[in-house]
Amino acid sequence: MSSSSSSSSSGNGNGSGGGNYGARRAGEYEGPSRSRPRAINEVWPEPFLEALAAQVAIDASRLVGRLVAAQALANVFQVCSTWRAVSRSDPLWHRLTRDIWGRTNLLHDTWREEYIYRHQTAQNFLSGRAVHFALHFDPADVDDPNDPDALICRCLALSDRYLACGFADGAVRLFDLTTRLHARTFRPEHHDRLGRFSRAVSGIVITATRLVFATLDGDIHVAVLNSNANLRRARLGQVLNDGALVDFTGRGRWWVGLYAGLPGQAFRVWDGNTEESLFEGGSLTDPEAVMAWHTLTEVTEFVGRVRITSQESVVACTSSRLVIFDLGDLGAVPREEDYTNRRGILVGSFDVCNEAYVIVDGRGNASVRRADTSEEMCGFTVRPPRGVLGCMNGGYVLTCAGGVIRVWQIEQPGHQEYLYSFGERIGEVNALVADERHVAAASSDTNIHLWDFGAQ
Repeated sequence: MSSSSSSSSSGNGNGSGGGNYGARRAGEYEGPSRSRPRAINEVWPEPFLEALAAQVAIDASRLVGRLVAAQALANVFQVCSTWRAVSRSDPLWHRLTRDIWGRTNLLHDTWREEYIYRHQTAQNFLSGRAVHFALHFDPADVDDPNDPDALICRCLALSDRYLACGFADGAVRLFDLTTRLHARTFRPEHHDRLGRFSRAVSGIVITATRLVFATLDGDIHVAVLNSNANLRRARLGQVLNDGALVDFTGRGRWWVGLYAGLPGQAFRVWDGNTEESLFEGGSLTDPEAVMAWHTLTEVTEFVGRVRITSQESVVACTSSRLVIFDLGDLGAVPREEDYTNRRGILVGSFDVCNEAYVIVDGRGNASVRRADTSEEMCGFTVRPPRGVLGCMNGGYVLTCAGGVIRVWQIEQPGHQEYLYSFGERIGEVNALVADERHVAAASSDTNIHLWDFGAQ
């Protein structure tokens, strides 16, 4: 275990530039004025004060950054003792934690403590304060000891409690994020093998209670995490009829699979609650058919990626195109963008967080955009662009190239800033994932790395 060091180029560590909040902008709410106090005998209703404090903090987070919301709240609470009493309202902190930090699950005793913890963790992310761990499991614990690919981790997923790691032999290993110990392994019963990597895990969805994962041959498996029930196959793959399931994702009630290999069958959408198939179709991956079949037998570049936004839209890409469609209107014509004149898309760089997505083109130009409008929120340049992997959380984009993980701040609209690189050099990386507290990476030497930015 070691502390992660960083070399900051321009980050100032002062909470996303909190000094900017005092400068008035067009349409910006200035907050309560102390120069125009109400008469002493006038009393503000408590619900009004709560709503006012919440709006001041939320406006500050959207205009300047989430870390600035705390100072905006402090300004409100300092007006007088009546206004300060509002700071003891747990419903207020519940709303602020939900709207600013996107948290709906309470992990601490009160919502005020939850908010403070999220703020401190984001401050650690800004300044690069993290603890690095190498995660371990028994390398002999595999189905086939003679399988040279059994220990290759192909994809990663994070929940509040676990890191899920999907391997080339179809196994998914869970690591407890509190103890950093290997907690459990899920191994599906495989049917006929159609290639060296046909059993490889291609996507993982993990929540507080359920693990869902898919393999390249099209199988989808479900496990209940808080019970000892056996792993269940929810769908038997038919790779010769459907193509290879190159990526799989889920959010809320939705599961979405990205297929390649056969024309007109790029997407499949399921209701994750009933496991009913709702939609099949799309031509996004038609040009990648040959590469898709090769993924079953050899190591290739990423064929495509698919993610779901907080607004229930699907964003997916291949090396040449990006597609966006609404899950609430599956019959509508999707929005498409062609990247062939920009040397294509580096598929491994693509990720989604909330309503935004990040993508890097073949020239190394990274762009963070809103999924609903395709409006660019910010952009920066990635060097070297070849082989870059990317991921994002609510305030930062992380990229890995040449074994170095770099961090950009992106949450202030129209502004981006390179902050630092991780001190650990981890070699070539197969998978990279981040949430608001953790970053995890699986390197090609079979090591799994975890960085914890949680408030200590």
